[in-house]
This record gives sequence, structure tokens and C-alpha cells, in this order.
Amino acid sequence: MKIYGIVGWKNAGKTGLMERLVSEICSRGISVSTVKHAHHVFDVDHPGKDSYRHRQAGASEVLLASRNRFALMHELRGAPEPTLDELLDKLSPVDLVLIEGYKRDAHSKIEAHRSETGNPLIAPEDPTIRAIASDTKISMDRPVFDLNDTSTIADFILAEVGL
Repeated sequence: MKIYGIVGWKNAGKTGLMERLVSEICSRGISVSTVKHAHHVFDVDHPGKDSYRHRQAGASEVLLASRNRFALMHELRGAPEPTLDELLDKLSPVDLVLIEGYKRDAHSKIEAHRSETGNPLIAPEDPTIRAIASDTKISMDRPVFDLNDTSTIADFILAEVGL
């Protein structure tokens, strides 16, 4: 499996870019999965639901399945957060995994950047950032794409990973 990341500060446009890239790349007949890192506590389950009750009762894993999808919830219960590599090993094989976040990991990435946030670029200090997707003109030592030019960004990523 090939992997490529999208990073950036909060409200930089990462999720919108990810969504557009998944749609664009899938439309080209390439299978894609995604990994999203969350810095906060999250829950895909809700109080009162059976699966929530199973987890609250102490289950280490709860697999919720229907004819349309399944979701495996794994409770860490104090264990260390799994590494990106450990999580990637849990995915079924696909052509490309797009990763949102994990900006400190060593895989190649594109930085999403919106000028209105006022945040500095991460790229000058991070050689794993191979390009920038921004809503403003930036002079850089690597490619800079329009944040909304999904097709060109997809072309760049696919060339980078050899797809």
C-alpha cells in the first residue's frame, strides 16, 4: 500500500482537501482508504446504544456489523496510542492510504494552508512536506498548488507514489 499525508494547522482546509482527493482519486479507478488522527477524545458510539454498553461494561473490542458496513472499536484502556504503522497494518489492502494528520511522522505529505488562519507554514522546518496547497501565493522551495485545484494535487500525489 502506498501512503501520502495531508497536514496543516487547525482550519487550514485539510478535511475538505482530503474529501475532494478521495473522490477525485477514486473516480480514476484507484482504491483509497483514509486514516485521520484526532488530538481530542472522540466517540463513534453513543450512550444507550448496545455497542456503547458493551464497551462500558469492559469489552476490549466491540465489532458492530450490518449488511452495509462494520466498525471495530478498540478500547486502549490506558495502553499507549498505536503508532501510524500499527494502524496501517490493520487496514485491508488498497492502492493508496491518505493520512490526515500525523504531521510528525516520516511519510511524504502536502501541507494545507489558509492565509486567514494566520498560522505559519510548517513546511520550512519539515522536509517530509513535499508541496503546499494554499489559498494564497507562496514563494517556496517546493511546489505550491491552489488549495482548490484538486485534480492537479491528485496528479502530484499519484506521481509521487508511483500510481
